[in-house]
Amino acid sequence: MAIPCWDDIVLIEKEKSSTDTTVITVNCPDKAGLGCDLARIVLEFGLFITRGDFSTDGKWCYVVLWVVPRPISLKVDWESLKNRLLSACPSCLPKFYLNQSSNSSQPPPLYLLKVFSLDRKGLLHDVTKVLSELELLIQRVKVMTTPDGKVLDLFLITDDMDLLHTKKRRDDACEHINDEIGEDCISCELELAGPEYESQLGLSSLSKAVCEELFCCELSDREACSQALSADITKVKKATITVDNHLSPAHTLLQIQCVDQKGLIYDILRTAKDCNIQVAYGRVPSSVKGYRTLDLFIQKSDGGKIVDREFQDTLCSRLKEEMLHPLRVTITNRGPDTELLVANPVELSGKGRPRVFYDVTNALKMLGICVFSAEIGRHSTTDRQWEVYRFLLIESCEFPLASKRAKNEIADRVRRTLMGW
Repeated sequence: MAIPCWDDIVLIEKEKSSTDTTVITVNCPDKAGLGCDLARIVLEFGLFITRGDFSTDGKWCYVVLWVVPRPISLKVDWESLKNRLLSACPSCLPKFYLNQSSNSSQPPPLYLLKVFSLDRKGLLHDVTKVLSELELLIQRVKVMTTPDGKVLDLFLITDDMDLLHTKKRRDDACEHINDEIGEDCISCELELAGPEYESQLGLSSLSKAVCEELFCCELSDREACSQALSADITKVKKATITVDNHLSPAHTLLQIQCVDQKGLIYDILRTAKDCNIQVAYGRVPSSVKGYRTLDLFIQKSDGGKIVDREFQDTLCSRLKEEMLHPLRVTITNRGPDTELLVANPVELSGKGRPRVFYDVTNALKMLGICVFSAEIGRHSTTDRQWEVYRFLLIESCEFPLASKRAKNEIADRVRRTLMGW
């Protein structure tokens, strides 16, 4: 196969039949987990995959994704998206370019953003929105409200553009945050984070009861369980997976049917990547009445079929868990306070799920609920690591937090926002 020129590795173009749909084509050397990495970047930019095709011969891959912004009004920097997708592709460039990116495997430096301002509804989401637009990823956060109505937000962030070492990039970030917050902003500082901040921004301990509810493999359908799905969602939240080793002489066919949701393709490809499974060919048609039907031709890392029945059962069980409950949402009491917790599994590579903090703070802003404090951290169970988001909520007239109905309504809105329902 001829190697395409640099400009042809990633193509992004509007579909002629739709003003909203954009077609992303990636044609590059293959690597393990490439489909997952591409789907993750698409999700980071707030895009929803409506259709997709994946194919590889083990050396070269061809990926086509049809995407739309969610919401449609979302502004997408398509040129920046193209650069990010290019950075995920194995290089087929001359050594000159390889030498320029030789340090890409190094973990990105952490920077500390300190925002001190007057408190108001939606403040946390407004700052998060600016960071997202600037492609600054939140790794850890600590939000503290003072008794006199002020709030100190501490963000440990990394830069996808790798430019925070420049004064211009740091000044631009603070300027955008000042413009967004307006007169309520007292100060905004951005600097390289010292090692002492990582320990200060760690996750406080979780109670045994909370851990059992958040991280259990089989989530309870009991009405008393704050993670229980609302009745309309419970009816459609089903998934079926069929394994077929007869249709193809070299591949195992996975036929998957499940309810459509934001990040679905990423969750499936992330699971395959973590289980060391290669998707040789995959077809993702448009959803029909809210359901997706996917055909994935897969192989083990050594090129063989998935013939071991126990491994088949383990893979199917893992896929169902990730499709049905990729995110865990619960509301509990933390002393006299009410706490919202959201958890999602972390990739084996160490990366957490994109836009979770953005979506949760957006849902709370839409509900008019203020956040007294917030933090992001990691929690390890016996088989995996989780990213955990904790929010202490402030009582409001619309949502009295002592009310079970109000708690269920908050959890349901957060869950729907996260899942794109």
